[in-house]
Amino acid sequence: MNFKKNNLSKATSPYLQQHKNDPIYWQEWSKATLDYAKAENKPILLSVGYATCHWCHVMAHDTFQDKEIADYLNDNFVCVKVDREQRPDIDQYLMEYSLQTKGSGGWPLNVVCTPALKPFAATTYLPATPARGLPSFLQWAQQTKKHYEQYGETIPPFALSYKPDRHYGLKTVIEKIEMQFDKKNGGFGFAPKFPPNSTLLFLQYYYQLSKDEHVRTMIEKTLESMALRGLHDHLQGGFFRYCSDSTWVIPHFEKMLYDQALLLWNYSLAYALFKNPFYKKVVHNIIVCLEETFADNDLFFAAHDADTNGVEGQTYVWDYKELQELLTPQELTQFDQIYQISKEGNFEEKNHLIKIEPQFLPSIEKKLLAVRKKRKQPFVDKKIITSWNALTGIGFIFAARYADYTNGIVKAEKIFNGLVNKHMEQDTIYHSSKDGTVDKQAFLEDAASLLLLATYLQEETNQYQDIMNKLNTIVGTFYRNGMWLKTKESDFMSDLPAQPNDLSIPSNSSLAQFGQLRTKILNHKHFEPEEYKQPFSFDFYNLVAFVQNGNFHLIGAPEKINWDALPINVIQTRKQTITDCFKDACREFNNIEELKKNLA
Repeated sequence: MNFKKNNLSKATSPYLQQHKNDPIYWQEWSKATLDYAKAENKPILLSVGYATCHWCHVMAHDTFQDKEIADYLNDNFVCVKVDREQRPDIDQYLMEYSLQTKGSGGWPLNVVCTPALKPFAATTYLPATPARGLPSFLQWAQQTKKHYEQYGETIPPFALSYKPDRHYGLKTVIEKIEMQFDKKNGGFGFAPKFPPNSTLLFLQYYYQLSKDEHVRTMIEKTLESMALRGLHDHLQGGFFRYCSDSTWVIPHFEKMLYDQALLLWNYSLAYALFKNPFYKKVVHNIIVCLEETFADNDLFFAAHDADTNGVEGQTYVWDYKELQELLTPQELTQFDQIYQISKEGNFEEKNHLIKIEPQFLPSIEKKLLAVRKKRKQPFVDKKIITSWNALTGIGFIFAARYADYTNGIVKAEKIFNGLVNKHMEQDTIYHSSKDGTVDKQAFLEDAASLLLLATYLQEETNQYQDIMNKLNTIVGTFYRNGMWLKTKESDFMSDLPAQPNDLSIPSNSSLAQFGQLRTKILNHKHFEPEEYKQPFSFDFYNLVAFVQNGNFHLIGAPEKINWDALPINVIQTRKQTITDCFKDACREFNNIEELKKNLA
């Protein structure tokens, strides 16, 4: 391989393809690249990002197109581009290094390592020339190179490890969540605000049991704010990645598949709990968004870009004069009653649409969407990621259970079968593919998510027990010496511990524990109680602990009972007798009606 040129043209990653024409001699991650760095005794610049990342685009067009920067990097570094969605193991290790040494992180993430992969410098976005108190990327690179020349032989390795987590009582967990609740705007904490997917799932299951009105307020206020305001695409459905302000007005306009999946689960549960028709409509609009803009036959693409034509949100925002021209006076009056619009706008003198009332204007919204579809659309990252698709299948199942999405189980089965056929090879589940080409890296998150989907399909159909048990065995191989591993075999780091924190998406280990717990329950096997952990950081884990501590009804019956006749904290198993095990006590019933009466 000629390392004196940019070699990204054959990469499967859309993110790497975006950098194939940079003047920097970018390489893909490979053993050959590492061997070259060792032979040349050059530090390795690992630059991590993803295809739909706004600040990655800014740095690409500004910093990485600068000839002086490119020349310096080409002479002094071996430069490697990494797609964080394709290689979550590399991203996790480098991000933890940045967080632990700098106290911050984000993307694009640029970390310099020795040829032996000892990281010693990290930064996120830096401009081509000094600006806004930031040094230029060239200045940072020069300082980094000087540090390597002076201290390269003595740079210590960075060992990624996670401290044991404190345990909490359930009451304390709820109190700590309530302390962070934003009573005025919904959500938790301050800006930026991401959809608190795991926290909402945990709170909804807790509310089913407790009927705590404070918890209900937190759930409903947060769900309402996200669905009414700027996080939500009101014309086509679906949700953006996060809002940069505390009032949920200005989003970062990416759309991620995992958010659609987890919000589908959350709003379906909310409709089951509160029977608010607004939630049900939000569920169906997420499905429309998925089917119209994410679907690739039976599977779903990874994400939509934040930018259009290099401008964040350009596809989505409206000039007030444009709205006046498109809508009749009567329509504009109606629109103004439901939507908060103005001549001044709320996003760079234009209007990003947010609602005042939880109502829909189907004919007007359809009219505006038709106009919006004629605009240039954001780039779509067409990777197929196993874990995110499996979570989408689970979202479809919950929409079927509680929000009258009659095709949900069939959709989930198609996702499962598509992933097994395309991404599973004997006992290995691969992470992603693009245009039919599979990237043969295997991570815990994919095996765990696929197992979890299999448990829900088994619960629905009673047809997935064998494959569920096989996947459960595969997931178990990631657990070694009392620790969950990110990956078992890797060209990067095979003993990398799985990140325990539940962030925008449940952690690998939480997904694995839930999948294995549900497998035990569906196989009528014993399980032990578990203690709760720090809220927000471990809320999906806390949901798992909530089940392990006896707070779900484990119902056995010869046939599946309709979900609308049951509370949401139920797991159904197939048994010849009709039983309900709850809080360490089991009762047997003569018929289904007697069971339902007892649950009411």
